[in-house]
Amino acid sequence: MRVLIVGGTGVFGARLAELLVRDGHDLTLAARNFRRAQRLASKLGCAALRLDRQGDLTGIAGFDVVVDAAGPFSTEGKDPYRLARAALKAGQHYLDLSDNAVFCAGIRSLDAEARAAGRAAISGLSTVPALSSAAVRALSAGARPEVIESAILPGNRSPRGLAVMRSILMQAGRPMPVWRGGAWETVSGWSQPKSYDLPQGLQRQAWQIEVPDQRLFPDHFGADSVAFRAGLELAVMRYGLAAFAYLRRWVPVPINGFILGIFKLGADLLAPFGSGRGGMSVMVITNGERRFWRMLAEGGDGPYVPAIAIRALLRRGEFPVGAQPALEVISLAEAEGAMGDLSVTTEVVSEPVQAIFPRVLGASFDDLPEVVRATHQTSDLSRWQGQASVRRGRSLWSRFLGWVFGFPAQAAHIDVEVVKTVSGDSEHWHRRFGGRLFHSVLTRTPAGMTERFGPFTFLLGLRVSEGALHFPVRSARLGPLPLPRWLLPVSIAREHERDGRFCFDVKLLTPLTGDLLVHYQGQLAPAERAKT
Repeated sequence: MRVLIVGGTGVFGARLAELLVRDGHDLTLAARNFRRAQRLASKLGCAALRLDRQGDLTGIAGFDVVVDAAGPFSTEGKDPYRLARAALKAGQHYLDLSDNAVFCAGIRSLDAEARAAGRAAISGLSTVPALSSAAVRALSAGARPEVIESAILPGNRSPRGLAVMRSILMQAGRPMPVWRGGAWETVSGWSQPKSYDLPQGLQRQAWQIEVPDQRLFPDHFGADSVAFRAGLELAVMRYGLAAFAYLRRWVPVPINGFILGIFKLGADLLAPFGSGRGGMSVMVITNGERRFWRMLAEGGDGPYVPAIAIRALLRRGEFPVGAQPALEVISLAEAEGAMGDLSVTTEVVSEPVQAIFPRVLGASFDDLPEVVRATHQTSDLSRWQGQASVRRGRSLWSRFLGWVFGFPAQAAHIDVEVVKTVSGDSEHWHRRFGGRLFHSVLTRTPAGMTERFGPFTFLLGLRVSEGALHFPVRSARLGPLPLPRWLLPVSIAREHERDGRFCFDVKLLTPLTGDLLVHYQGQLAPAERAKT
């Protein structure tokens, strides 16, 4: 197949070129710097062409496939899809390595032109979303993935392209959308670090950044939550970038040539450290299981991975007509086959997922009505909405304690929202009664379930009786100090089902006096899923 790679001398373009030469394609490298393209082409045994993707594009004629590996991909400018349009007009397939969320999703605007030409225009044939979506589909095995979480974790000795560096720096500290629990939230770029396991016992840390997955996967897979993180092997680089991201949350530092040069210099000085081992992790939660596809690339082969999707598609030789993001354009089996000549190890690992309430209650959890069980089976984040009434105690002691714990004010009818977020063996419950927010943390411990309000931690005697879940308080502590029984509040709290609806009834009495502290009761139902 006659293939033109625009940006064929870049970090990923050059590696794609090497793989396609191995596969026997008739390849031409195109770049603005013709001498550089010619040197690489001579080394690989292919042709070279001088071409500026923003200039005269008549040189792309005569090829079956045009691949844009140049970047940076952006929707800014008069016609961000100029090269794609030119390829389709010339009767060629267009493929690119974009990992820009807006650019990748926007390729659909060329669908009519692609179908009229009988050709494909596919954006994002890279590690994300092409490889990540292939892994999600394989792990889901036909079921709906409730939670999708991916991470790319390169080794420090992998080469760094300026386009990738610029993309990460542009996102650092800036707001980005994240789909969690069926709704959009906003987080800061390069935030919320998390550790990931890779084959051979390797573990790496990664931080949130935006890629096409967050925008495309919620609708494509119907997932409730989608997250993506990227990592840097050296702690000094990870936390240095985190400090820069924190600065950009408050100060609009521009990402210009000077700033990019400083980070490039730092990265080059640290290049001899670390390793050439990098990898990728894709996780889905579905049908009560947490399933992982993990990949480890060694011997400096990590930078070849972003080229694998295009290699796999060209090996197949058939292209889906139309313009689309690279969602499931290749299968995971095709991708793994295209990595067969690389130093790459993959593995699939599964483990059961069980929420903390079923683990504490054991077999008695199954005695609860379905609507009650559903509220305690959160795998990542769930949202619940409904109505309630609130009564507050009137004594000074009751009002003081109500203020300490942040309980809502008295109201006959009030809107309620409860958001439950899973973190290890804990669930963070954020309750909003009207405009008043109070939260607690419930944790599974060897002694049973605890609930923490600020410095106060209560051990709950969870029990199921007559189809209802009861929450009596057994003991408490203030920080590490245990409280005597006479300082314990009395909890008369239960969750139950009425007319097919989930109902809660929480009545707390003050310690010492036994006065009413707060009594809130009402109904909750799953919150409506936001538009993706």
